[in-house]
Amino acid sequence: MFQACNNNSKPEADNYPGVIDSSSQIIKPVYISERSLNDTDDPAIWINPVDPSKSLILGTDKGNLNGGIYVYDLEGKIDSASSIFNLKRPNNIDVEYGFPFKGGKTDIAVFTERGRNMIRVYSLPDMMAIDNGGIEVFAGATDRDPMGIGIYHDKSASKFYAVVSRKSGPDGAYLWQYELLEENGIVTGTKVREFGQFKGKNEIEALVVDDELGYIYYSDEGVGVRQYFASPDRGNDELSVFATSGIKEDHEGLSIYKLTDTTGYILLSDQAAGRFHIFSREGTKDNPYEHRLLKIIGVEARDSDGSDVTSVAVNSTFKHGLFVVMSTDKTFHYYRWEDIAGKDLKMKWTDL
Repeated sequence: MFQACNNNSKPEADNYPGVIDSSSQIIKPVYISERSLNDTDDPAIWINPVDPSKSLILGTDKGNLNGGIYVYDLEGKIDSASSIFNLKRPNNIDVEYGFPFKGGKTDIAVFTERGRNMIRVYSLPDMMAIDNGGIEVFAGATDRDPMGIGIYHDKSASKFYAVVSRKSGPDGAYLWQYELLEENGIVTGTKVREFGQFKGKNEIEALVVDDELGYIYYSDEGVGVRQYFASPDRGNDELSVFATSGIKEDHEGLSIYKLTDTTGYILLSDQAAGRFHIFSREGTKDNPYEHRLLKIIGVEARDSDGSDVTSVAVNSTFKHGLFVVMSTDKTFHYYRWEDIAGKDLKMKWTDL
């Protein structure tokens, strides 16, 4: 395992010469979504493959009995007809493309319903449940309460997996991974492994999966970001831990901006500071698991937990990509990637 420096209270930019710290210049969003009812937590961006301008933002709203998955357009307006209500504390959400279903393929949204110890699977874009009421997770465990989720599509093996974190759990088995399959028109889940180091300082919620490179990253809050192979066939050894210094309080939301199949950026929420730390997606020549801190930015969103980002040009407003960030005032903030990148980071170019 390759490990970064130990945690301390110094700003991380001071520890890594060359890091650009622009966090004092607060970036303003292009749009702020309409408010949800309870408590926004985590967004997921679904790209419409036919018309990217009709892409959707799905956001969790953590009501204990009246929670929901809110569906927003690219200006933050709620589509109530497509949104899902009366859920029991939906926590985090992810999307994946091309899931085999009923002899064809469908895109899916998968989220944790914490109050029922379930993960839920809905087809996209029609937002129809295809899981017969839910897939039970952490069955038989003392600690359950599912929170974070990331979907992994292993294209080489034609398999789909859900990786799930929880409110509390043991070191070495904090996360459980499930293979998702369709059986007679219903999506089911079979546990394939337990893994994940945990230092016990807080909890593990946020995680993100890099389909192309085959990695899972998750935030061990107050400690750092941990990296593992996404395929259960490649073992449970930790590959790296980074972002171990310079975070004010909790390591939270994670997302990946993809320049190519192998290059881009990993974005980490420094929740209490209103900042995001941006790391290289690709490793270095000497260490493929070393993710260098490149830039620290400040955003207008408050106490940001979950986030998602895409490099797809969804319209002329977001022609180099869209960064969606949860804010504690029951909204999601929409940022242009060029405002995040400035003159310091690369952008995926488009003809829009």
